[in-house]
Amino acid sequence: MTMNGATALDGKVALVTGGSRGIGAAVALRLAEDGADVVLTYQGSAERAEEVVAKITAMGRSGWAVRADSTDPEAVRAAVAAVAERFGRLDILVNNAGVGAVGPIEEVALDEVDRVLEVNVRAPLLYVQAAAPHLAEGGRIVSIGSCIALRVAFSGAALYATSKAALIGLTKGLARELGPRGITVNLVHPGPIDTDMNPGDGPSADLQRGFTALGRYGTAEEVAAAVSYLVGEGGRYVTGAELSVDGGFAV
Repeated sequence: MTMNGATALDGKVALVTGGSRGIGAAVALRLAEDGADVVLTYQGSAERAEEVVAKITAMGRSGWAVRADSTDPEAVRAAVAAVAERFGRLDILVNNAGVGAVGPIEEVALDEVDRVLEVNVRAPLLYVQAAAPHLAEGGRIVSIGSCIALRVAFSGAALYATSKAALIGLTKGLARELGPRGITVNLVHPGPIDTDMNPGDGPSADLQRGFTALGRYGTAEEVAAAVSYLVGEGGRYVTGAELSVDGGFAV
């Protein structure tokens, strides 16, 4: 996106957690397209992360991949510190990294409960805690929630829904706390999105598609467009908000 010949996020530095694939990769690429230098975290595949970085640099932006395990508080803090040291600033934080969990509640093991809450709830809080000192007026924080936080349409999703619903309270609390500093905090709820974690031709795709008003899966780029709006000029007066990009899943 351009504004008067310049891209909307020129000079901005963004950190996208879990940015090596799926929604995270689409967000990282969209923010780079909008003009930001983008750092992405990854845990598994360095090769996939570097592929995203290569696309960012091909746009003429600075890209960097940092390995960070979201279950490790020190790794979270170190990732933010590395961004601040390398670029001298941090303007945008997108909490995207997450893990899924589906199954009967009586079969959910304690270690799975801990892992889901650590990655989906504790890590976003810790990323904000580490990033907040570096965010100046105009800073933006966006977390990626889920349509399941608003409508649990099928059984077996209690743990996952709990973790994503927690982000609603976190977002509203942070919006109130950081608002006086001119920092906005918002939440995007994707619906069924065609990624390798939830493919549009997967075994539960027809079920999920049937719950949407539009009758289709969304794309990662459609979610990235919502993030772009919230971190751009158009989102200056939007904070504490939940934006659903779910094809009407929660209607």
